[in-house]
Amino acid sequence: MFGVRLVSGIVLLVIALATMGLGGPVLAVTLLVISLIGYGELTKALNVSDQKRPHALEIAGLLGVTAYYAAMYFSGEEKLLLMCIVGVFMAGMLVYVVTFPKFCAGQVADAFFAFVYAPVMLSFVYLTRMCPQGIYMVWMILISAWGCDTCAYAVGMLIGKKKIFPVLSPKKSLEGCIGGVLGAALIGGLYGHFFVEAVFPDQTVKWIIAFICGAGAVMSQVGDLAASAIKRNHNIKDYGTLIPGHGGIMDRFDSMIVTAPMIYFLTILMIKS
Repeated sequence: MFGVRLVSGIVLLVIALATMGLGGPVLAVTLLVISLIGYGELTKALNVSDQKRPHALEIAGLLGVTAYYAAMYFSGEEKLLLMCIVGVFMAGMLVYVVTFPKFCAGQVADAFFAFVYAPVMLSFVYLTRMCPQGIYMVWMILISAWGCDTCAYAVGMLIGKKKIFPVLSPKKSLEGCIGGVLGAALIGGLYGHFFVEAVFPDQTVKWIIAFICGAGAVMSQVGDLAASAIKRNHNIKDYGTLIPGHGGIMDRFDSMIVTAPMIYFLTILMIKS
């Protein structure tokens, strides 16, 4: 199992490096596919889907995801993206009213939650990549998410003793959580020093990048735990079986989903392009 998980992880890393490096339509389409699958996994986990075939509420969400990514790629206007988000909510309400009493209010709310949680949050990977100097900034998402995960695992295995979330995640330790944040900050600082500093001659960005990666690492752990909490609430082990050794899209990208918006906003606030 470890070998399968390792190979899958390497393949995912290669795909991430390639798509983030290329940006543009390649990254947009890749994120769209991931978002559609992630949305489907969430709706099934939250019992919005009937597990057999997509119904009106789920179809409205899938069309909304596609429309949102099309608006993001072809326009990128914040107002248009906001219109898409509100439009998905209104479409869900329309389905709720027209098909009543097929769906309950909780299913409509969960469907909208699934739309914002996976597709909208993941879109910040693209928004980060396509912002000025985004070719350098987008890697902070991987450092904060997967770098933190690796460091937290290593530190937890070596010195982890104090269980911080014994009910939600029995294997996570306080030492591992701290190690993950510090490790991501250290990797971010080194990345900033050796690769980014020359691009911003008027700024000392390595400390800023270290801080951003550390803050992103905190949110990556929140994302990981939140995804685990949903699974425990609904008594499921994994969101899917698409990725051998990892589970579904939501099992592998749970930390990146929450990290991407944090990196985007901190970057545009703290680093002058």
